[in-house]
Amino acid sequence: MPITDTPGSPGSPGSSGSPGSSGSSGSGFASASVPRHLARGALGFGSLIAAFALIPAFGPATLLLAPVGVVALRGCPMCWAIGLAETVSRGRLRRECTNGSCELKPVAR
Repeated sequence: MPITDTPGSPGSPGSSGSPGSSGSSGSGFASASVPRHLARGALGFGSLIAAFALIPAFGPATLLLAPVGVVALRGCPMCWAIGLAETVSRGRLRRECTNGSCELKPVAR
């Protein structure tokens, strides 16, 4: 079954009724702004790198930083990268599905 990006339709990724939705169109991976998304990336990647790089200096307790990084990246580095692409393209493209075929089209302003 094709997924449409019609805001407000039940079960659509951007509807206010879907879990994890921030009330904007798009999936749950996008952020409100590019700077906010980059800040989440810096926190997430920094925490993950620090969690493993600091083990020799501070011991296994530094592994407690790993969950912080995973939460900041919303699951995984690929999820963050998908969210970055969605955040950058938000408002520029719209997916239109007709007769079982979907296309990306520029939004008329």
